Amino acid sequence: MKAAEVIKLDEKALEEKLTDLKKDLFFLRMQHATNQLDNPVKIAQVRRDIARVKTVIRQRQLEL
Repeated sequence: MKAAEVIKLDEKALEEKLTDLKKDLFFLRMQHATNQLDNPVKIAQVRRDIARVKTVIRQRQLEL
């Protein structure tokens, strides 16, 4: 997910995206722990996406 895509989302969509990404990260960690994860780089990508979403949420809070 690109930063430009995250910026276009509204507040409700950002919260939903954050929840989905956290669930994805949980399942990826479970797969990694049980040696079922094919691509461990996916964990880092999801973590970066979470950080992008949280950054945009915080920027919008500070604007108000």
